Amino acid sequence: MAPFRSYEHLLRLAAVFAVGVALFLGLRWFLVPPDYGRLGPYRAGAIAANQTRPIAYVGQAACVDCHSDVADIRKTNAHARISCERCHGPLAAHAMDPAVAAARPNPRAICAVCHLPSAAKPPAFKTVNFADHAGPEACTTCHQAHAPKL
Repeated sequence: MAPFRSYEHLLRLAAVFAVGVALFLGLRWFLVPPDYGRLGPYRAGAIAANQTRPIAYVGQAACVDCHSDVADIRKTNAHARISCERCHGPLAAHAMDPAVAAARPNPRAICAVCHLPSAAKPPAFKTVNFADHAGPEACTTCHQAHAPKL
């Protein structure tokens, strides 16, 4: 077998590869923030940026501190695992100052978020065709908001 002498195509391929690597590294340097990856697969500066934002959600425990009667009712029904803020929205302002009224959501709109029929829901999940079930009435006309079976 004759010795391999034509290596120019290999040099061209190596040059294209080197240019590709250089472009990748240059774009990475330009596009990725310097603090990315220092604390895991996210930007470390995001922690400080999020700390400057006001607190909006306070969690279930803050609601239960004052509204234990509602928490007791909710323990016994299917809505026990649903957070107050899922229906009422962010409640930090109300938790910090009870004089700030908590939002009273439109019951029909809030219930529809979860209870409209959908093929994606498991068969045992309770769904309601609102037009047939209640007409234009709000869900709370017949059902208690925090204990809908009652």
